[in-house]
Formats: sequence, structure tokens, C-alpha cells
Amino acid sequence: MHLNVPALLILGMALLQVPIACAQPADTAREPAGMFRDSEDGRFDMSRWLLDHRGFLPVPIIITDPALGNGGGLALAFFQRPQGSSPAGGATVTRPNLYGAGGARTSNGSEFYGVGASLHFDDDRWRYRGGVAKASINLGYHTPGRRLPPLEIDYNVDGVVSFQQGFRRLGARDLYVGLAWIYMDMDIGFDIASDRDNFTPRELGTKSSGLGLSLEYDSRDNTFSPSTGWLGMIEGNAYLPGIGSDSAFQSYRGHAYGYWPLGKAFVLGGRVDARWANGDIPFYRLPYIDLRGIGSARYQDTRAAVLETELRWNTTARWALVGFFGAGRTWGRHNSFGDASDEVAKGVGVRYLIARQLGMHVGVDYAWGPEDETFYIQVGSPWR
Repeated sequence: MHLNVPALLILGMALLQVPIACAQPADTAREPAGMFRDSEDGRFDMSRWLLDHRGFLPVPIIITDPALGNGGGLALAFFQRPQGSSPAGGATVTRPNLYGAGGARTSNGSEFYGVGASLHFDDDRWRYRGGVAKASINLGYHTPGRRLPPLEIDYNVDGVVSFQQGFRRLGARDLYVGLAWIYMDMDIGFDIASDRDNFTPRELGTKSSGLGLSLEYDSRDNTFSPSTGWLGMIEGNAYLPGIGSDSAFQSYRGHAYGYWPLGKAFVLGGRVDARWANGDIPFYRLPYIDLRGIGSARYQDTRAAVLETELRWNTTARWALVGFFGAGRTWGRHNSFGDASDEVAKGVGVRYLIARQLGMHVGVDYAWGPEDETFYIQVGSPWR
């Protein structure tokens, strides 16, 4: 679940919200390959290392965001097969339990530390995703349409975030209903003290506590780098003083990702993502345009929508090139939908299939938007 807050604030928990498929082991009848060589094609591959590790896996965190600066950190993840699940090797892929902890820091002084888990119970009929993080984030708030010329207000949010979510499968389909509790307790500071006067007391709320309901369907063939199928989700969250929130507001999100193979070499992906908020939402919780090439929280308002497409060209069994193009718009508090402008971002990238048995690509993207040009290190799909 995306909380519509600056990206680094929930980066640690987001890593734990991505379902990870535990694929079939290598063919044991074949000649055993080296730890970092694939038994099928002999190429460099980390499948055996990841699947045979059976312990903590170090996961580097690399951050290249125009709003946050460059930085990085480290997460440690522990994989565990759910009790009673069928062993790998059949037609059904079993998702493992995942426990993790990590931290990161960026060049503008932002940092986070967090722990979390993604668990499966009763043959994947029940799921849990959640975590707790401590974060201090430095960002700029932009005010299009409110003042002439628009202002950029530099601010810091420092505090704790808790995200707890449980899912229940509906019938035998890949359809889940979820309940969530999201809690944030943040201190707000401004580089220029008088900038606080630009916001109402309710926009400066430091505590938000909300309950959420979601419906999710996932038919993708792979959760890391899909080639077919689609993921769709709708969710709503209500924040109320009666459950610990400083103000009453609601946040909603609806998104869908689709993947279509075009012959044997190409995969076309499409993404539609809409987010909106009502009520007395704190300014740092406003929806924003989430696109490669546009800084986190650069364009914010009570409504935000994004359309994006990506084409992957599998030049070989291991290497692929990608090109992507997207546009987003925000409106609501500052502008009407008709008066708001579209912000466009685009880019290119390269991928390598680093874990064939997990279907996981890694690589780098170069993207440019209205103000910024930057690189992104990618592990799996960039769409979350």
C-alpha cells in the first residue's frame, strides 16, 4: 500500500510489501553448476545463491532521487517457507515469509531505519505485511497556483511510521481483501521559521492514524519482472481523531499494471495510477506525481493521476533494453483539472536477468523530466 508520503519515509516498508515468488529449484539431474553460474546456460546468475542461502540476504539500497539526493544503505532479509506449504517444484509457486531490517541515508541529510515482515498463513489464504520505521526526511514543498511566483518551502519531517496490513483470499481466485492501520507521529521543522505561517494549523498536523480497506487482484506471471498478466488494486483509508489522528481526512488510491508479450522478444507494460485525498490532510501527506524523472513530492495537490508505458526488448535471454514514457497531473486545492498542466517524463534503461529462477532483472534507468535528469538503480519492476 502506498501512503502518499515522500518516498524515503516508507522505503524500508515498501521493500517488504513486494510479494516475492519462490520459484522451482534448479534441475538436480544436471551437472551441478557453480554457485554463481546458471545450470541452464552457464551465465552469471544468483538464483542458487539466493535460494540456497537459507539465511540473511544482504540487499543494497541505492537512492537516486532529485528531491532527496543520492545515497544508499543496506537491508538484511531472512526467507522462510510457510509451515505446511507444498514444496517447490509443482505447478503452484509458493511465496515465502520474509523478515527484514534496514536503513539508508541520502546526501541531503534524509535518513530512515526500519524493520518489517511479509508473512503467509494457511496455504496463502491469509497474508500479513507490515513494519515500523524511524525517519527524518528533508524535502521542498512547492505551491503552484497559490502564490505568484510559486514558493518552494524547505522542510523536515522527523518521527515514526507504523504500517500494518492483513489480507484474506476470497474463494480460490487470486483476489484478496485487506484491512490496514497506518500511524504516523512526525515533528515538522522549517528551514525558515516564518514559512510555518503559510499553512493552517490542520495542515501542520503531526499525528495521523487511519484504518484502511483494500481489494487486490494479481495475475502476473512474475512479481519481480512480469511478462504477462496484470495487477489491480483499489484502497481507501480514513483518518479520525477518535483513533489518534490530529485531524480528519481520507486518502484513496486506484492503480492497475498490465503486461502484454509482443512476440518472443518484446513486452509492453502499461500503468494507470490515481490518488486523491479529502478533508484536513497535512501538507506533507498530499498525493503527488510518482514518475521516474520527477522528484518525490515535486508536484502535489489533493488529486494526482499518472499514465505510463514501458517497452522491454529482450535482446538476448539475459539482456534487455527498456524505454518508458509517462505523464502526470495534479489538481484540486491549487488548480482545477482543466487549468492544471501535464508533467511529462521519459527515459531509457538496460536490464540483466540476474536470477533466472526468480525471474528477477536488475539494471539502471536514465530519466529526464521538466526540471531534472537522473539515474535510477532498478531491482525488479519500478512500479510499486
